[in-house]
Amino acid sequence: MSSIMMIGTGYVGLVSGACLADFGNRVICYDIDKTKIDKLAKGRIPFFEPGLEEMVLRNQDEGRLSFSTDLASSVAESEAIFIAVGTPEQDDGTADLSAVYAVAEDIGRTMKGFKVIVQKSTVPVGTTRKLGATIRAKAGAGADFELVSNPEFLREGSAIDDFLHPNRVVFGFSGPRAYEVVEEIYHPLYANGTAILSTTLESAEMVKYASNAFLATKVSFINEIAELCEKLGADVQVVARGMGMDSRIGPKFLHAGTGFGGSCFPKDTIALVKMGDAFGVDMSLVKSTIGANERQSRRAVDKLRRLCGGSVKGLRIAVLGLSFKPETDDVREASALKIIRHLWEEGASVIAYDPVAGENAKRALPGLDLAGGVEACIKGADGLVIATEWDEFRQLDLSRVAGLLGRKRIVDCRNVYRPEQMEELGVAYDSFGRRSVEP
Repeated sequence: MSSIMMIGTGYVGLVSGACLADFGNRVICYDIDKTKIDKLAKGRIPFFEPGLEEMVLRNQDEGRLSFSTDLASSVAESEAIFIAVGTPEQDDGTADLSAVYAVAEDIGRTMKGFKVIVQKSTVPVGTTRKLGATIRAKAGAGADFELVSNPEFLREGSAIDDFLHPNRVVFGFSGPRAYEVVEEIYHPLYANGTAILSTTLESAEMVKYASNAFLATKVSFINEIAELCEKLGADVQVVARGMGMDSRIGPKFLHAGTGFGGSCFPKDTIALVKMGDAFGVDMSLVKSTIGANERQSRRAVDKLRRLCGGSVKGLRIAVLGLSFKPETDDVREASALKIIRHLWEEGASVIAYDPVAGENAKRALPGLDLAGGVEACIKGADGLVIATEWDEFRQLDLSRVAGLLGRKRIVDCRNVYRPEQMEELGVAYDSFGRRSVEP
């Protein structure tokens, strides 16, 4: 059993801490926010992630997971210190590293003996090595450490399975002693033959950005193909299926719609462009990916406006789904919120429903009218936008939906339903990369 300190109890820190405890390690999750730590100690999770609450409570009960605001004692009790604090995007698109460096200074001031410092926050390439210099500058005599870059690849909504059964794990090491500690911490993954890449600090950091940028590029690529499919009479879902049959391409992230959102792809693609600018490398393909994605929410409103005869002014529009993807309450860069803002700008009123993300959306969009369920949302509406593909929205009684709508107009941003279904019900319908059903 290894002793671990996880600094930061946000999404990455809490999920990682709970899962490492589930591996059999003793984990102290540390945060400066006492109110948050007190709630976590009582099993109250600050965000929605399937299975996380149960995992936290189980590992607390079994004595492997605890929560603390005492930095010095947490550092002293741990052989490995994970940094998992936020690195939000600044106004200029670069990552805000102030919390990361503040943590590094705290670690340096309090550490004694040898520690392994594991950087899990998403940081620009070269940051982990700079953190080492910061720690060393603050460390006292006798303190020693080695560094590890261990980028996370957690998908919101399936983060626990991603951590416990990853398709790969990446480590960048500054020395051999860190390797031994990490191998013990992640012993279950080493033992079951998980694909593990051990490399330099810089290469590990770059793997994170390159992976997210590539997946984001696949999303924007298929959305551009979808727009062309609409003009040429092709079906993008069939096209994507045909592409995905090629093992060199694969089927994942080839789903046309309103583009990517969340905390990773938007921030990481912009950060990669900024890194390129700093070193004189024109990241033109990534820039195009960002530009293509920014157009998608506007395209959804264009489709609705066309179905409504050229204007949505004065109309009441229902929006189903507010999170950026299903199985999460995260609304950061969610296309639904962008669509709502566009609708407001064009003079429409909006009522929305989401199974778990409603309150987060209302904080992001003060004044948003929230419904308590699907029927309350769509009843009497002049149009419907399906913005997030929650399972609840995949199984709607379409006859009932058509009867509740004031006017039968639907824009399906995630291609959940088929045009043929809507045609039979007399619903004017548009989606992405497929034929529309005209009013």
